[in-house]
Amino acid sequence: MPRPLVAFLTGAGISTDSGIPDYRGPAGLWTRHPEYEKLVTYSYYMADPAIRQRSWQMRRETLASGPQPNAAHQAIAALAASRAAAVRVITQNIDGLHQAAGLPDRQVLELHGTSRFVVCTSCATREPITDVLGRIDEGLPDPPCVECGGILKTATVMFGEALDPGVLQAAAAVVRGCSVLFAVGTSLQVYPAAGLVPLAVEAGARLVIVNASPTPYDSIASSVVREPIGTALPRLLRELAAA
Repeated sequence: MPRPLVAFLTGAGISTDSGIPDYRGPAGLWTRHPEYEKLVTYSYYMADPAIRQRSWQMRRETLASGPQPNAAHQAIAALAASRAAAVRVITQNIDGLHQAAGLPDRQVLELHGTSRFVVCTSCATREPITDVLGRIDEGLPDPPCVECGGILKTATVMFGEALDPGVLQAAAAVVRGCSVLFAVGTSLQVYPAAGLVPLAVEAGARLVIVNASPTPYDSIASSVVREPIGTALPRLLRELAAA
């Protein structure tokens, strides 16, 4: 008998316990520092070397803080390892913490890319962000591509850039095929990611929302959980595995 497919749509809220602030919450990065949004907006980033330098420093500070997977990331990885269900994660996050918790890359779809790698905007050369931060430490505040001299950026989807259509298509296939979709730590207000939720429900999936604040899709959810994610999600997944 095939294992049920359990899908997760995760947002910034799942990583706050790892020390990574969300963006739009009361203590969110952009709430406290509205100007930071420019650091992840493609047009500003490409036009202004000063913006790029500040953006690299922001990435360096995040990496230096050493964020680690928390109980919620680990609970998802544990469910996958238990083989009680087939697990797929669709994440709006760029931090790589699902993989750090033990999920292989093939089970994680990163809608907004990853900050673990850097890509050249001219020749598409790709390298680990640690290599680029090393060059910054050597005195290059806005390091160029080592292959062509082009402008480098993290391999993330900035404001003003389109999502990878292949990744989005794969995510839609996952939610249409899952038996339950957990929407965790996401406001479900950013599209096209939020549009995956009605696709899942229309295909017959049970929707469980675990988020601190209301979302536009609470009314179609089978269950809405407002408890802290780090305690609520491990409990919910233990119950699911035991069912």
